[in-house]
Amino acid sequence: WLISLFLALRYRQPICGAYTIPGAAILSASLTVIPFSDAVGAFIMSGVLVFVLGITGLIGRLMRWLPMPIVMAMIAGAMIRFATGSVDAIVSAPLIAGAAALSFFLVTRFSRSVPPVLVAGVVGLVLAFAFGQLQPANVNIAWVMPTLTAPTFSIDAFLAITIPLTALVIGAENAQATGVLMAEGYRPPINAMTIISGIGGALAGLLGGHNANIAGPMTAICSSEQAGDDPRLRYGAALVNGVLFALFGLFAGLAVPFILAFPKALIVVIAGLAMIGVLLGSLQQAIQKGGACQIGAFVALAVAMSQFTLLGISSPFWALLSGVAVSWLLGEIKR
Repeated sequence: WLISLFLALRYRQPICGAYTIPGAAILSASLTVIPFSDAVGAFIMSGVLVFVLGITGLIGRLMRWLPMPIVMAMIAGAMIRFATGSVDAIVSAPLIAGAAALSFFLVTRFSRSVPPVLVAGVVGLVLAFAFGQLQPANVNIAWVMPTLTAPTFSIDAFLAITIPLTALVIGAENAQATGVLMAEGYRPPINAMTIISGIGGALAGLLGGHNANIAGPMTAICSSEQAGDDPRLRYGAALVNGVLFALFGLFAGLAVPFILAFPKALIVVIAGLAMIGVLLGSLQQAIQKGGACQIGAFVALAVAMSQFTLLGISSPFWALLSGVAVSWLLGEIKR
């Protein structure tokens, strides 16, 4: 939440911070053989590495060098799961998820003053309540405060966690957010985003968290038209996101059961609807007749859509790498 508030206020851009979900997947395997204190040390080392890469300006130069069609194709491929997930959600819960989607499109058609995602969420929530689909859970209303965790350091943890986590933060999470912001016409402070992600990762590690970096999907939502017609004011969505994150953390005992009470199909369809604008913009900039790096962009799109993981690093990173490699091989990249 601090990342969201600081970057939004400092740069007046809708940049959101969060933890990396794919990073949690890395831990699920590593923690079976690596002590938690070693993992904490690996989190801190990852934050330091990201910080150093940001200070040197290397990431900024790299992102500015990457062909934009390949970056946009990676964004579309990585985010398309939200759209396909919405279809599955409507199939599994046609009354709730289907009605939410229908209300979204009706509001989009007939009203510009009402946020269609908000209406879809309210309609879905009302129907879920009416059909008894809300699942109440035990609620513990109590403060949840962070606790310092003493780190230890080992080579095994560095190789198994630090390296893939660093590549994931830079090549997947931050790259997604950077590409989305560029697609919406912003000039993201790439080096500052990397530096803040490094600081956030190190501090989160001290508290036992695996990272705190720039959030691709949330930045996509907050920078889209769903956050307002005026791009200059959309940073307000990132501010609200940061405040909600802080409240969610402080009142996790109340917030988690509340969210878990929602039907999964409703959450999935709302996420997909919120991504429509981002997906359209990314696809339009990635695939253009006569455009640059078209085969490389298609390869990046396909790899990102596959959602495969190699060496603990998720598909967006490999999408960029493979797209650039193919475009270079075909002579699509001249510089």
